[in-house]
Amino acid sequence: MSGIQGKVIAITGASSGIGEATAVHLAARGARLVLGARREERLNAVVDGITAKGGTASGVLVDVTRREDLQRLTDTALDRYGRLDVLVSNAGTMAVSPFDDLRQDDWDAMVATHITGLLNGIGAALPVFRRQRSGHFVNVGSTAAYVVKSPQAVYAATKTAVKVLTEGLRQESGPDLRVTLVSPGFTHTEGIGKGAGPEVAAAMTRQRDEIAMPPSAVASAIAYAIEQPGGVDVGEIVVRPTAQA
Repeated sequence: MSGIQGKVIAITGASSGIGEATAVHLAARGARLVLGARREERLNAVVDGITAKGGTASGVLVDVTRREDLQRLTDTALDRYGRLDVLVSNAGTMAVSPFDDLRQDDWDAMVATHITGLLNGIGAALPVFRRQRSGHFVNVGSTAAYVVKSPQAVYAATKTAVKVLTEGLRQESGPDLRVTLVSPGFTHTEGIGKGAGPEVAAAMTRQRDEIAMPPSAVASAIAYAIEQPGGVDVGEIVVRPTAQA
């Protein structure tokens, strides 16, 4: 099944930023969407915006750190549409800080969201894809996995894990499944600097406003991977602002 029209696509972290932009972009291309996020009001607004324009979308409250929530996301796709074609694992947190700040709760949150959350998505969708003999994992990483910059070490480590897990999954996927890593650079989202210390947040926000690319650029990259003909697997896409070193 090639193209985007009619595909059933689940997206985590879909209430804002890259997730929201991807949902809007794919809906316009005819995808049937199941959107997961923690913020119910924001999630409902995204769903309502899509359906108001004639798109097909439904929302599910999802905390990716909870296995049962990812199971509910995939079950919703199966119940409503009879299948799941793509899982976009996009949920993320960027509460970066220097090690000396000892913000261990933030470290835990990044590990739980980026690593455990990704594995929970794999655990929920892989059996579905195996039964269907088709399916596509699209995992959102980061250029932080390629260039580590202070004070982003923990964030970079978790995104490096996303990169490694994605490649391992690709190697085990066999001829019927597709696995794609999309690694964005600096993207203009509300998450930049959110939860960071005042100095770090101010620096990141300033840099975001100077050079960041729009989330729609990442949405287009995700769509490119999804729309490829059957048997073609786009393994990795790195997309960054031209001004980013």
